[in-house]
Amino acid sequence: MTGGPVPPGGGNQRNVPGRRGARLGVDVGTVRVGVAVSDPDGILASPVTTLSRDIQALTDVAALATLVTERDVVEVVVGLPRTLRGDQGPAAAAARAYGDLVAARIAPVPVVFTDERLTTVLAHRGLAERGMNSRARRAVVDQAAAVAILQSRLDELRRAGADERR
Repeated sequence: MTGGPVPPGGGNQRNVPGRRGARLGVDVGTVRVGVAVSDPDGILASPVTTLSRDIQALTDVAALATLVTERDVVEVVVGLPRTLRGDQGPAAAAARAYGDLVAARIAPVPVVFTDERLTTVLAHRGLAERGMNSRARRAVVDQAAAVAILQSRLDELRRAGADERR
């Protein structure tokens, strides 16, 4: 995964990379939203749940806001789908719009976007290698993609912290 995080609105919100606390990873789809959470030390991302998208009542956004509060989340990481060339298309615009909705609901907790190229493909592959059939994978693939998105961010923060200590 390449490309650094981009806050909603192109940089309006502060980022808290060095702050200790749980982080929430979000894989936005048109039908489902995968959610993962990190430990407070930012070492490991774990799957949490898959939410059904609710474009009308935004119950999925409300559920994310509840998770942010319940788990004392210090940052939400939304996967930003890009093409293999790194371009942003309609899916990236939809992910940004979703992230902006979440940001408005959870302020002042920052929302950052990070490149999620191939996370869903890799999640499907990993689950298939574990012997899950396609029907069983469907229920958890979004969580697995959210784990990959969040773990990428955690690794990036660890590398940045190591560079600062040099």
